[in-house]
Order: sequence, then C-alpha cells, then structure tokens
Amino acid sequence: MAVVIEKISADRLVEYASVPMLCEVRSEMVVEKIPAGLGALGFTERPVNRPYTKNYDTYADGGPLNWPGRFDLSNWGFWLALDAGETVGGAAVAWNTPSVEMLDGRRDLAVLWDLRVRSSHQRRGVGSALFQAASHWTKTKGCSHLKIETQNVNVAACRFYASMGCELVRIDPQRYRHCAEIADEAMLIWNLDLNR
Repeated sequence: MAVVIEKISADRLVEYASVPMLCEVRSEMVVEKIPAGLGALGFTERPVNRPYTKNYDTYADGGPLNWPGRFDLSNWGFWLALDAGETVGGAAVAWNTPSVEMLDGRRDLAVLWDLRVRSSHQRRGVGSALFQAASHWTKTKGCSHLKIETQNVNVAACRFYASMGCELVRIDPQRYRHCAEIADEAMLIWNLDLNR
C-alpha cells in the first residue's frame, strides 16, 4: 500500500507529534568566508568529531504539542503521511500569523514550520510528498514564496531542500549565539519561489 498524505486540523497534533523530529548529525556544513569576496560566505562539509542525534522536539520552544500555546494556528496548514494507518510523517506551514516573526508581516509568504519523517520511512519519497502538499496549499493561499529555516548541522535537510528546488538565501552564523544548546550552529534560510 502506498503512503497517503492527509490534510488535518490542529486537533490531531498528538498524532502528528507521534513522529519524532530527529536529525542524525554525522557531518556539518561549516560556514567560511570566501577570500577576496564582498562579505560572501560559503560551505565546506566536514565530519563532526562525535556523531550525535539532535531531537528538535526537546528544545525550549518545544514541539508540536506546544504550538497551540504559542501561536494562533487558525491559518496554519497541517498534513500527515500515513502508511497502512500508521503515522509516518508530518508537515506544518505557518501563514498569516502576526506572531510568527519569520513571516515578516507578509501575507504572500508562508513558512514551512516543520517537516518530519519517521526514520523507517526516510528516503522513500514521504518527505517529498509532504513538501509538495505543503507547497501546493501555500500557493492556493496566494503566496509567492515558501520560507524554510534549518541549521548547518542538518546536512540531510540542506540536501533535501536543494533537491526540492529551494534556494539558500541567508546564512547567519551568529543567530543562535544566545541559546546554549545550539550556540555553535548556523541558521540557514531557504526559499522556494512558488511562481516558477
């Protein structure tokens, strides 16, 4: 049976959260200044000294079960990926939500807030199907761009977003300096032009 992508409402976030948001960190994209450039930055992929698993749901701002207490989710889109009834992935898009700083107060922009796939189903097209559902919905809301944030330690996500046609538009090596857990990570912002 093929994986089914189902649009859901926020009242099913418990089911959504049953898929952990884990990242196996074996290498990282090291941000480097390009010699003789005009402030340009580039990347070199390097292995980390000690591989580790990063669990995004354990950070202070929390995972999906904390979103209703932090944001008005009435304009958000949510999807589940189901394989024979088992939840194997999820995606969330924030749109038209003033409290979401990444939206820059714009209604023609949405943020892919979360994309997760159970490890048993990774590299099987589930992430691509969720991404396509989310980007299609975003376009129906009149958006011209889908914005995505990730970190330089999530090399798999970087490769995935590039393969989905996203362009890396911002690198901020200092963005998380005030957060002890991730102070040495660089923020990466990707953009998908929905009008292409």
